Amino acid sequence: MVLNSHDNEAPAALRWFVAITPLAGAMAFPLIVPLVMAKAGIAAGVAVALVLSSFWFIAMLKTSEMPH
Repeated sequence: MVLNSHDNEAPAALRWFVAITPLAGAMAFPLIVPLVMAKAGIAAGVAVALVLSSFWFIAMLKTSEMPH
């Protein structure tokens, strides 16, 4: 049985999302958390850090390219 390499390729939008997820999280986190801390307080900043890092972690796990 011969498998073609293009048979299991992800759509272009998904590939772009996989490529941009680490960069987006690494850039958004240090910008958003201090701004929230300055505007709403430390507790709100910690809550945003927890929620944002959780969503980023989930997105990274969902889009990881692990061998089957």
